Amino acid sequence: MDNSRKRLNEILHQLAEIDYVHPEDIPNIDLYMDQVLTFLDQELGTVREATEDKAMTKTMINNYTKNQILPSPEKKKYSRDHMLNLIFIYYLKNFLSMKEIKNILDPINTRYFGSKEGLGFYDIYSAMVGYESKVASDVTKDIIRKYNISKQAFADQDEESRAELQEFTFICELAFDVFVKKMMIEQYLAQREDKPQAKEESSQENPM
Repeated sequence: MDNSRKRLNEILHQLAEIDYVHPEDIPNIDLYMDQVLTFLDQELGTVREATEDKAMTKTMINNYTKNQILPSPEKKKYSRDHMLNLIFIYYLKNFLSMKEIKNILDPINTRYFGSKEGLGFYDIYSAMVGYESKVASDVTKDIIRKYNISKQAFADQDEESRAELQEFTFICELAFDVFVKKMMIEQYLAQREDKPQAKEESSQENPM
């Protein structure tokens, strides 16, 4: 096995160990800020970037509240729905702006945050964990497929140049995949913003 294949296998092994915050592990009691920070640090340990000292900070959480991404705490205490919000925010903030995250979470928070009857935020989070777990193997297969494609590139180059260029090809394939998916999210959000405007223009053109 060549070194690049060995390194890929090591990375895929690390990815396989990434775990979501299990819904049943999220306390169903209100927590103070310090307790929230401690919980997030512990539970997001497997997905945190190596450069991150903390999963989140007090300043970050206050900023999410100030920008109306996260609903305000009740008497400085954060509910289970707040915790679920923060977990969603943690994943989304790595590649989306605060405005985009707000756009994604606003309709969900408006309808389901703090819901006492019917479908609740906890049910939604549990469903998302289930869906993402199902696609994890597909993601791994796609990464391997991209790697195999990259290994066919620049076959006519000398060994050192070929290895360097093939690695560059693999990184570009992964980067383009992220770029396309991010662009898709942005397009969906842009269409969502256009709909209220379209409705308003339609009502102005056709007054009762």
